[in-house]
Amino acid sequence: MVSLTMTVISMAKPSFPQQQPPSDLSTASSSASPRRRDLVFIVNPKGANGRTGREWKKLLPYLRSRLGTDCNICESLTSGPSHAIDITREAIREGADAVVAVGGDGTLHEVVNGFFWGGKLVSKHDSKVPHTTALGLIPLGTGSDFARTFGWANDPVDAIERLVKGSRSRIDVGVISKEGGDLHYFINVADIHLSAKAGYHASKYKRFGNLCYVIGALQAFFKHHNQDLKIRVNDGEWEVYPQVTALCIGNAQYFGGGMRITPNAHPTSGNLEVVTLQDFKWYDFIMKLHRLYNGTHLSVNNVLSRSAFSIEVEEVVGTDSIYVQSDGEHLGFLPRKFSILPGAISMIC
Repeated sequence: MVSLTMTVISMAKPSFPQQQPPSDLSTASSSASPRRRDLVFIVNPKGANGRTGREWKKLLPYLRSRLGTDCNICESLTSGPSHAIDITREAIREGADAVVAVGGDGTLHEVVNGFFWGGKLVSKHDSKVPHTTALGLIPLGTGSDFARTFGWANDPVDAIERLVKGSRSRIDVGVISKEGGDLHYFINVADIHLSAKAGYHASKYKRFGNLCYVIGALQAFFKHHNQDLKIRVNDGEWEVYPQVTALCIGNAQYFGGGMRITPNAHPTSGNLEVVTLQDFKWYDFIMKLHRLYNGTHLSVNNVLSRSAFSIEVEEVVGTDSIYVQSDGEHLGFLPRKFSILPGAISMIC
């Protein structure tokens, strides 16, 4: 069993309908004593203004009833930024069958980054034994944009049923690099300039739920200026894109609380979708906001979409003020290079 410093979940009075432990776990053995799977649940108890922690406590009995005696269920509560990264790496090194992010896109983002170390996938200590730790997700946070691409409801009970079935698919992961800097990974959407600035401000108002994205956007518009950017796609020639308002690089489709910004992206495609908004004014967003949410904005003037396996972005005139974020996490400022790692990790789908 995984020997992480975490709590093994105890029995409690169920708050969900009791069900018998399933017999269709994909990794279960037909022998009399199959090996118990080690599932590590990483929970941000302060997520969604404390709601994540409260909902998680209510969910534990149902989780136990569905997974039964087939699994060693371990929980680890994060204590601050980047803690989920460290927990994930330790769990993988000790051979966990799955690491499950419990919370919003921020927790999922940290768990995904925990799958990597020094530019390589983390592996089990005993490298002689082939083993792959899968990624799982139970959405319980402010935003669950990644789950929308797969059509998953923001319902933890549905997520537990996916864990019960145990079906896995290889998914792509985006990687962000900067000369002289560490690599950073993203699973959903990375973005530049106005949208990244809005995300930066929105993070300060998560106590207001999805309203934080509206507040962040209003702050971002204040004193915003479109900028000329140099862009190189797939290691080709550098091109100048004038008056860029925002540039979004999608491994999945949604960000900002349900905005379908990169509607052709999918984590199994092997490519990123790059959507560029140019010369937008504040009133353009008001008039076209519904199109950004339903994914029909690609036909709007000054919106360009293309598929790429890599994209480099720099300022034409250096200001060191063009925001960069990924999965809603502020990363600093340009320049950056964004690339795709096809089928990098296995996910319970």
